[in-house]
Amino acid sequence: MTTVWHNPRCSKSRTALAALTESGREVTVRRYLDDPPTSAELSEILDLLGLQPWDITRMGEDRARELGLASAPRERERWIAILAANPVLIQRPIVLTEDGRAVVARDGESLEELL
Repeated sequence: MTTVWHNPRCSKSRTALAALTESGREVTVRRYLDDPPTSAELSEILDLLGLQPWDITRMGEDRARELGLASAPRERERWIAILAANPVLIQRPIVLTEDGRAVVARDGESLEELL
């Protein structure tokens, strides 16, 4: 089963979800703003993505500016805790596959890797 961390207000998230559904995959939708990931989940997903928390942080969000993230020290555990407490800062959509792959599907190429 494929899982999508989804924000229905985001056009890129809606596009990815539609493409996955049209591909015939069984998709589980996780509205991560309503059901935020734990720090442990974020750490696991980051490992699957091969990224650090600042790599998936939406730095243009007001909340990122309020927290001063642009100049914050790059301390993995601290940033993971910040993302867990502020899921609006997480890039979307994140797509996870049953075979243990993950991608931030912000463009067609990234999503195509999974399809």
